[in-house]
Amino acid sequence: MRREPRPAEALTAWQHPFLNVFRHFRVDEWKRSAKQGDVAVVTDKTLKGAVYRIRGSVSAANYIQLPKSSTQSLGLTGRYLYVLFRPLPSKHFVIHLDVSSKDNQVIRVSFSNLFKEFKSTATWLQFPLVLEARTPQRDLVGLAPSGARWTCLQLDLQDVLLVYLNRCYGHLKSIRLCASLLVRNLYTSDLCFEPAISGAQWAKLPVTPMPREMAFPVPKGESWHDRYIHVRFPSESLKVPSKPIEKSCSPPEAVLLGPGPQPLPCPVASSKPVRFSVSPVVQTPSPTASGRAALAPRPFPEVSLSQERSDASNADGPGFHSLEPWAQLEASDIHTAAAGTHVLTHESAEVPVARTGSCEGFLPDPVLRLKGVIGFGGHGTRQALWTPDGAAVVYPCHAVIVVLLVDTGEQRFFLGHTDKVSALALDGSSSLLASAQARAPSVMRLWDFQTGRCLCLFRSPMHVVCSLSFSDSGALLCGVGKDHHGRTMVVAWGTGQVGLGGEVVVLAKAHTDFDVQAFRVTFFDETRMASCGQGSVRLWRLRGGVLRSCPVDLGEHHALQFTDLAFKQARDGCPEPSAAMLFVCSRSGHILEIDCQRMVVRHARRLLPTRTPGGPHPQKQTFSSGPGIAISSLSVSPAMCAVGSEDGFLRLWPLDFSSVLLEAEHEGPVSSVCVSPDGLRVLSATSSGHLGFLDTLSRVYHMLARSHTAPVLALAMEQRRGQLATVSQDRTVRIWDLATLQQLYDFTSSEDAPCAVTFHPTRPTFFCGFSSGAVRSFSLEAAEVLVEHTCHRGAVTGLTATPDGRLLFSSCSQGSLAQYSCADPQWHVLRVAADMVCPDAPASPSALAVSRDGRLLAFVGPSRCTVTVMGSASLDELLRVDIGTLDLASSRLDSAMAVCFGPAALGHLLVSTSSNRVVVLDAVSGRIIRELPGVHPEPCPSLTLSEDARFLLIAAGRTIKVWDYATQASPGPQVYIGHSEPVQAVAFSPDQQQVLSAGDAVFLWDVLAPTESDQSFPGAPPACKTGPGAGPLEDAASRASELPRQQVPKPCQASPPRLGVCARPPEGGDGTLSPSDEEGPCEESCDPEGLGQASGPPVLTEEEAGRAGDGAWAAAVGSWGLALPPRSPGQPREQWRAGQGRWCRCRGLRTVGARDTRNSGAPRTTYLASCKAFTPARVSCSPHSAKGTCPPPASGGWLRLKAVVGYSGNGRANMVWRPDTGFFAYTCGRLVVVEDLHSGAQQHWSGHSAEISTLALSHSAQVLASASGRSSTTAHCQIRVWDVSGGLCQHLIFPHSTTVLALAFSPDDRLLVTLGDHDGRTLALWGTATYDLVSSTRLPEPVHGVAFNPWDAGELTCVGQGTVTFWLLQQRGADISLQVRREPVPEAVGAGELTSLCYGAPPLLYCGTSSGQVCVWDTRAGRCFLSWEADDGGIGLLLFSGSRLVSGSSTGRLRLWAVGAVSELRCKGSGARSSSVFMEHELVLDGAVVSASFDDSVDMGVVGTTAGTLWFVSWAEGTSTRLISGHRSKVNEVVFSPGESHCATCSEDGSVRVWALASMELVIQFQVLNQSCLCLAWSPPCCGRPEQQRLAAGYGDGSLRIFSVSRTAMELKMHPHPVALTTVAFSTDGQTVLSGDKDGLVAVSHPCTGTTFRVLSDHQGAPISTICVTCKECEDLGVEGTDLWLAASGDQRVSVWASDWLRNHCELVDWLSFPMPATTETQGHLPPSLAAFCPWDGALLMYVGPGVYKEVIIYNLCQKQVVEKIPLPFFAMSLSLSPGTHLLAVGFAECMLRLVDCAMGTAQDFAGHDNAVHLCRFTPSARLLFTAARNEILVWEVPGL
Repeated sequence: MRREPRPAEALTAWQHPFLNVFRHFRVDEWKRSAKQGDVAVVTDKTLKGAVYRIRGSVSAANYIQLPKSSTQSLGLTGRYLYVLFRPLPSKHFVIHLDVSSKDNQVIRVSFSNLFKEFKSTATWLQFPLVLEARTPQRDLVGLAPSGARWTCLQLDLQDVLLVYLNRCYGHLKSIRLCASLLVRNLYTSDLCFEPAISGAQWAKLPVTPMPREMAFPVPKGESWHDRYIHVRFPSESLKVPSKPIEKSCSPPEAVLLGPGPQPLPCPVASSKPVRFSVSPVVQTPSPTASGRAALAPRPFPEVSLSQERSDASNADGPGFHSLEPWAQLEASDIHTAAAGTHVLTHESAEVPVARTGSCEGFLPDPVLRLKGVIGFGGHGTRQALWTPDGAAVVYPCHAVIVVLLVDTGEQRFFLGHTDKVSALALDGSSSLLASAQARAPSVMRLWDFQTGRCLCLFRSPMHVVCSLSFSDSGALLCGVGKDHHGRTMVVAWGTGQVGLGGEVVVLAKAHTDFDVQAFRVTFFDETRMASCGQGSVRLWRLRGGVLRSCPVDLGEHHALQFTDLAFKQARDGCPEPSAAMLFVCSRSGHILEIDCQRMVVRHARRLLPTRTPGGPHPQKQTFSSGPGIAISSLSVSPAMCAVGSEDGFLRLWPLDFSSVLLEAEHEGPVSSVCVSPDGLRVLSATSSGHLGFLDTLSRVYHMLARSHTAPVLALAMEQRRGQLATVSQDRTVRIWDLATLQQLYDFTSSEDAPCAVTFHPTRPTFFCGFSSGAVRSFSLEAAEVLVEHTCHRGAVTGLTATPDGRLLFSSCSQGSLAQYSCADPQWHVLRVAADMVCPDAPASPSALAVSRDGRLLAFVGPSRCTVTVMGSASLDELLRVDIGTLDLASSRLDSAMAVCFGPAALGHLLVSTSSNRVVVLDAVSGRIIRELPGVHPEPCPSLTLSEDARFLLIAAGRTIKVWDYATQASPGPQVYIGHSEPVQAVAFSPDQQQVLSAGDAVFLWDVLAPTESDQSFPGAPPACKTGPGAGPLEDAASRASELPRQQVPKPCQASPPRLGVCARPPEGGDGTLSPSDEEGPCEESCDPEGLGQASGPPVLTEEEAGRAGDGAWAAAVGSWGLALPPRSPGQPREQWRAGQGRWCRCRGLRTVGARDTRNSGAPRTTYLASCKAFTPARVSCSPHSAKGTCPPPASGGWLRLKAVVGYSGNGRANMVWRPDTGFFAYTCGRLVVVEDLHSGAQQHWSGHSAEISTLALSHSAQVLASASGRSSTTAHCQIRVWDVSGGLCQHLIFPHSTTVLALAFSPDDRLLVTLGDHDGRTLALWGTATYDLVSSTRLPEPVHGVAFNPWDAGELTCVGQGTVTFWLLQQRGADISLQVRREPVPEAVGAGELTSLCYGAPPLLYCGTSSGQVCVWDTRAGRCFLSWEADDGGIGLLLFSGSRLVSGSSTGRLRLWAVGAVSELRCKGSGARSSSVFMEHELVLDGAVVSASFDDSVDMGVVGTTAGTLWFVSWAEGTSTRLISGHRSKVNEVVFSPGESHCATCSEDGSVRVWALASMELVIQFQVLNQSCLCLAWSPPCCGRPEQQRLAAGYGDGSLRIFSVSRTAMELKMHPHPVALTTVAFSTDGQTVLSGDKDGLVAVSHPCTGTTFRVLSDHQGAPISTICVTCKECEDLGVEGTDLWLAASGDQRVSVWASDWLRNHCELVDWLSFPMPATTETQGHLPPSLAAFCPWDGALLMYVGPGVYKEVIIYNLCQKQVVEKIPLPFFAMSLSLSPGTHLLAVGFAECMLRLVDCAMGTAQDFAGHDNAVHLCRFTPSARLLFTAARNEILVWEVPGL
């Protein structure tokens, strides 16, 4: 094996033009390569040659490795690596490459279908290489499909390092191919070959063909891409610079990719476009797909924020348990504690920091830098060294190596180890530092001592390394440890070439049966060493690659236990080896002086204690007989010997040991001593964690470091003196100086363990809670206990004081809470409350929290699932939040772990939960402001927020995470490592310039962010922009002026509402903040604008509990992205991460036929199949049907339909999506909406006369069929057949007299089956050539679903009430007959109705039931052989593909099942094992699932619900993202912003939604539960600054709420009416609100104060239907006023008023009464009375209502008479006047809209709605017209404006 080449030799001619790696290294001989496990040579039929088969259940144990040893190098410099391999079917494979950069940094690059996502660290890149067909099993993301093909994996190693690590490629060091795969060969080259072209093709193409030796064989007449796969990575679309980027705030991905979309960091097949997928997928092309022009949306940006944790993960890093030991070694070295973070290594003290792909967020990056460490040791206290110049000391502090300058106290750090450092060694020139970590397998590092850079990382052959020793020159490193069998092992490494770019080489290794406690390389001969241990002292020699040893004749001392050894240093002028002597010490007190040349003991001395009679202390020790003092360490200089013993003394002796020169007594046993190179200082360490040195000249002992000997539990800081207090499991309380990191005091209790600590804010006192329940105060001046209180019965779990120092609070493990008065030094107990905090909760620094203003106290309790907020002075309960119901997607009850308050100006309360989230609550109302999901795989015990609310600090396992709290679009946290044990506490220093973290040690970090003393608190982190010109949206707690009610409602999720919060107002006046009822607890989730895209609005929800109080809240989102990016941390609450990445065993899974006694004796609830029944909307057509109406004209008309807002959740299977073509269509009322997911453009296919019930897309995606119910004009329902490409209706058929329930095309698209509803019960077959009826039959019972067998076009199946009906189609010539077979549902299934079906793998049929069961049928045998309980509600939808099944239920649950083993169970009958069906994922949506379309791999899809929402579902991300969303109930009003950038709608579902007018994307939603929002108004432009825009909304309970659009919050709630409001309007200056109710009262109120200062009762007795306000000088009308307004009531009366509200002036101008006939009802209700001022003539007023005639009446206010009447065909339901033209829009109950040109006297009618057009509104510019029918909104464009 040749050695690794130098960088200057990188270009070598022997590797050109390409290199056959297997041939060059003679893999078949296994001399220069290695194999492990099941590796064999087999013959492959496809390649017709020999290949290597690597297989086995564990990839780590079955592999081929080149070269044979990890210390050697391949030295291959080719830019491209070609791997010719084929994955074994249904198996995983792993490919590891060790690549060396030009700066000699070794990086592991791994490709596997085992990886879930791309991960990156400084030393490891992981790329998921997933084939297209996948088996859904936990953590088995990409099992190779059964038809896996040979693949040419072409890796551009230069670009891989440059793009993802910003490093220059040097050479390929090693390769490891792990099971399970077939591999033909490996090749390297500097040429980019094209494998799919021949020589003839190459002549015309500028490419290089694959050499014949490397090429795959292709039979004549076949295509290369049909047989093989070519994967080129990175893809050529990446434009990579020729050298690394020197400095950038963003990761390399963001820098190098340019302005285009960020690519997926994964291999992508070059033969097919990247599919619309969240997960990186290598595409397997198909002949059918290649010939079709597929619409390929942009790939998702790789943003790894997954909060899920698999069983293959641990707290230290990503999950690599399934990899081989070498992979585990690298994983342990990565230093990342949370999956999904990218860790980048910085120099020296800058620790690795995690980032997630955006340069926005932290400035600078990193924001923290390690400044100091308080601690010493960790694995032991024997490792402490002097530097050769004697200026610094090197020692470990757990996982950190510290270099301490003894004169200045400055610290320098070596960071990289993930576990405690077990051994250190430094060479004689201070060039190389070697270190090993304790956890097996032991990882070793070689460092450049001067720069702190890690030169080499390698795995030791030893399982655990105990000792290291360098030769003086640094060319040899020796180590001693244990192998995995526990035998002692000695290894010698050659390290001479490491500093020059070479590798560490194992020179020799040896096993020995003798114990080795210490090992040293001699200073005079680098080939000689010495060791000592139990009963042995041995001299070693390295010669010829062999380590040999011989024992020293110890004579009578052969049984001693030797602990340490040291060579006598040669004096100047005496360097000869013969002068060297070896000193060895033992636990019996013996010190032996050994002649190294003769290997004999020259002198033996023993250290004995001597005492004077009656003397308390021993005198100077002598060497004589008697019991000795155990010596643990010694160090020898040319003039003296330093001895450290377990009696706590450091003694200095002359070399003849005649008398003690100096001695220093320590507080514990001395574990290590080391004399400085100049012999003037002696370093000593004790087992109690002390490190110091004795200055022999001044005879002064200097303490360098002190340390806790057990993990630190809590810390507290004092501002005035700059002191730090810590408590530890070692039962000590210690006070430190933060400036010097030196210990000032320590308090020890042998009986009582301290648990919690806090300082008094103003006095030199600190308080400490103990395990006995005692709380004691300590004086820092007198260093004594002042007062002790024992009011607790359990251990103290929390301790905190108010900022002013007046009050102290403590909690205990028995659940009691104590309040103390600290106004005077003799503090006393005020009150003790039992059962307040959570009992048995672990002690935590964040168990209790006091707000920054001292008014509020928060804690976890009285149960783990609740957080309680109290007034700190009165202890009155103000709020109780039920955390257990916040995460509805989790299968287990959530609980709170820690709490902390934000700055008082924000009013935020932060709670970390057991489900790994941090929830931000409003401290007054309890509503959710935001949420950080998946902050860490483990719960966070401590968190804190900086004073300026910029940074959130979280203790996350063994890491510290810092979140940019001020920016909700933050890409993720920065992750800081260094701790080797879980971090227990984190805190900001009082000046906010530093951060402290405590765990195994105490780390002090500098905050590098600049201070902002003038920073204000904006209320909440800025959210995304709402549109052009919109400023940042802020979130603030709204507070009303009215008194709080006695009961505050419970907040809840938007879907479904389950969040329980209980709060009450304080009864005592303690100065605390009081929650107002309108600020009831609620929840908010803001969606960041990451990458310019977001995916759906969060919902602000308030639950109304009768009249007991209510509230509302809001959140803002940015524009929806067409590429549907994966969710960022601030995800909307509609997106549930269910299952948490786990596999769940099915509940109640059983084999049909076996006895089921699970529900014996208990009746089973049977749900009706309502989830499958389509109920047509009540169409409001009178006998005078709108026969003269026309569909929306395509061009040339007055209106053109521009957009449809909403989705018909009333339909069933009324949405289709084809990922391969991009075709996406859904229904909204009578329209088929075809939407382009790229641009958002819509096509509208109209023609149906009633609401569309269902859709079906042909398998060729060329034909779409839509069906609707009956209308008043037709006796039969309609089925329209559309040409997808042209959007034209090709056929119109009338199959049924009732509604069509289902449609389905046969697999060959030759037949169309239609199914009538429960009344018609008709099954009809249509030939698709002419769409003539082929066959029809009436069914005996209601049928809920029908489906063709995808594997047999002659078979279809129906499911219904208790039966499965199999139909066999038999064709005789042109005739088709149906043969039927009916099979009853077995009683064991326990289902009354079958509601859904889908075919599985042949011959399986899956059926869903109304009771939530899924049963599996064998269609050949006609029997049901398996069933399981899949849901609590009826299963309305089933989809199958591959081995995965999707079920959707009436409860809104969408579940993904792994059903790959069901086929095997079919053959076993009742004896089948039913434990092989698993639920992979679960999502909870906002309504019953009614439609769904997924891709072939069931990885992603679109799902529709009865709530009128279309969701994009990604199983890989576990998220659901809103695509289409409309109101679920009637839309009552549409209003527009003054600048016409936004519009707002309100609905009877209680929501107020703000939309971006340009794109009609939802921006903000205000939600009030259990109330209907009946009217809405937008403040005019003259009410103030544009950012102060408001919405006034009226509700059914008589309340009026004022919402701030800019701050996305409710500003005010008032009750001006006792009954429901019907209309609302702002005055022209926006300072007054006019509202009318159903009793006829008009209230005039101030929107700023909430006071109602006038009530007009002139219309009392009839509901107010309209209030219209206009700005007009009223002198020409004979009255005074600035506003002219009118009110119309349902009794045909209109009043006109002039007002000047600033002067409280209001005067009646005119009163109009119109006659009303006896019967003018429409839809059973009177038509409304509507009136409006004419915008083009201020003297005119227009009125419509239930008069004698159907007409529009125009009234002149100046002439006081009717001047014109415009006839109408029907009574008007809505009215709107165009501000820019003389157009009048009128909506009718007959589903018709009429547009009237008042100037020309012409009119035109338009159809499109399926219900009464009860609302029409022109925009202020008159360019658009909005119309609404029920919950559908149509947006019309007015051409020519």
